[in-house]
Amino acid sequence: MSEKKKELRSRHWYGGTDKDGFIHRSWMKNQGFPDHVFDGRPIIGICNTWSELTPCNSHLRILAEGVKRGVWEAGGFPVEFPVSSLGETQMRPTAMLFRNLLAMDVEEAIRAYGIDGVVLLGGCDKTTPGQLMGAASVDLPTIVVSSGPMLNGKWKGKDIGSGTDVWKFSEAVRAGEMSMQEFMAAESGMSRSPGVCMTMGTATTMASIVEAMGLSLPTNAALPAVDARRMALSHMTGKRIVEMVHEDLRLSKVLTKKNFENGIIANAAVGGSTNAVVHMLAIAGRAGVDLCLEDFDRVGSQVPCIVNCMPSGKYLIEDLAYAGGLPAVMNRIQHLLHADAPTVFGVPISKYWEDVEVYNDDVIRPLDNPLRAAAGIRVLKGNLAPNGAVIKPSAASEHLLVHEGPAYVFETIEELKAKIDDPDLPVTEDTILVLKGCGPKGYPGMAEVGNMGLPPKLLRQGVKDMVRISDARMSGTAYGTVVLHVAPEAADGGPLAAVRDGDWIELDCDAGRLHLDISDEELAARLASLAASDAQPMSARGGGYQKLYVNHVLQADEGCDFDFLVGCRGAAVPRHSH
Repeated sequence: MSEKKKELRSRHWYGGTDKDGFIHRSWMKNQGFPDHVFDGRPIIGICNTWSELTPCNSHLRILAEGVKRGVWEAGGFPVEFPVSSLGETQMRPTAMLFRNLLAMDVEEAIRAYGIDGVVLLGGCDKTTPGQLMGAASVDLPTIVVSSGPMLNGKWKGKDIGSGTDVWKFSEAVRAGEMSMQEFMAAESGMSRSPGVCMTMGTATTMASIVEAMGLSLPTNAALPAVDARRMALSHMTGKRIVEMVHEDLRLSKVLTKKNFENGIIANAAVGGSTNAVVHMLAIAGRAGVDLCLEDFDRVGSQVPCIVNCMPSGKYLIEDLAYAGGLPAVMNRIQHLLHADAPTVFGVPISKYWEDVEVYNDDVIRPLDNPLRAAAGIRVLKGNLAPNGAVIKPSAASEHLLVHEGPAYVFETIEELKAKIDDPDLPVTEDTILVLKGCGPKGYPGMAEVGNMGLPPKLLRQGVKDMVRISDARMSGTAYGTVVLHVAPEAADGGPLAAVRDGDWIELDCDAGRLHLDISDEELAARLASLAASDAQPMSARGGGYQKLYVNHVLQADEGCDFDFLVGCRGAAVPRHSH
């Protein structure tokens, strides 16, 4: 006896012979679709963050055509739909302010339309996590195709990397080591094709985590955006999503704790972005997976960084692709991974690295010659960060990972910009720079300003790094001994708000400690005084989405999602529209 097929969700839209079925089919037919495409085949939504204002994703309309080819081949019916597109390099005050808005857009669009499975087309930093958050709250069969990295940047006959070299060049100009003419010339050679940053920034970090978690097909993370193999991958993804619908392989079946832990391990191995922490916590919150800040320390802190790519190393993602990509990385760390974790391919994740070779041992290092032996993101706690803060050792200076010194405080980002170039700034290389008011509520949106530029007076002395502490984030392409995501943030009454110039701060990355050297009584008195004077920055004086954001955003240690969006609300068919 043959097994009865599960009724497709889309049949509630397109399967009836009443007026509602007439309306849904007839209006779709104005695009030239014939009768037989409504015959009960799976309808696949292609959720596209294409936009000319998001240069990282400006080629996704092309990749969508590849997905459609695969869907048609497998007997499905592809329909492409747009959602908010978040241009990391273009949006102000920060794209992170709008990640949750994208997640809302994705969730409600998927649920409202008559689709059975979803392909998420994204790549720019916040598009991937925003799409996954929204999709996880619906829980249909879902698979990811990432934008892919740009081709390597080129200037003066050498490779240059987006973000990472921008910060280096900017510091060199401020130190008087690079002319403005050279700085401007490098600009035109940096971004040579569509795609995301070709350094191990947040975009490729998230694409790597997606692949390690089994949410995409193998090789998705590193293939260049303009490589024909990415178009072929899109085609095969379209074919696979139709099969996933028939298998009822929903997103929740792949978003398990093992998958998240594999993502944490992979993030450490590739030298990935600290931004992955808030994004993975938010996705886990939607999926109902018990993931917490301490898991990043427990699972990933001792994992070696073996990918020699900027900002931790010297190569770029195009080189990583040619060296074997993420399957080759996973092959080298397979003893650390959950080999039996499920995937969208319907096979254990171990199949992703089976029979894979490494083609360049300097790009993907052997385990006995890592870039850094224990490179995973470290979680710091103490009276300055009761709910936690993070640091990325692979991008930091070894000698500063255990450091203590006096604080020099910037109350706002505007104060930092006004004072940092002052030749009389009272700081030394031992000073710890502290920036407040840049967390989820304070900025608002938790901007990537935590990697504060160093004072030119010290740059001219040859100082290349200092300890910096803030409630902000930093770009995944950035580097330095930077403590980030301090929680609670200053604008939410966290202890960071109470730090004053000259206060002694102790950082011990090995011990996971971040301590402000004042008594508990003094700290409490300062915070009480601030609360009484209403001296903490207010970001929601107006209305609109920004007010909604400030009123409902969770702190960094909880993923910065909205409190009312946490959890899965399912894919139940809504009421009729007419």
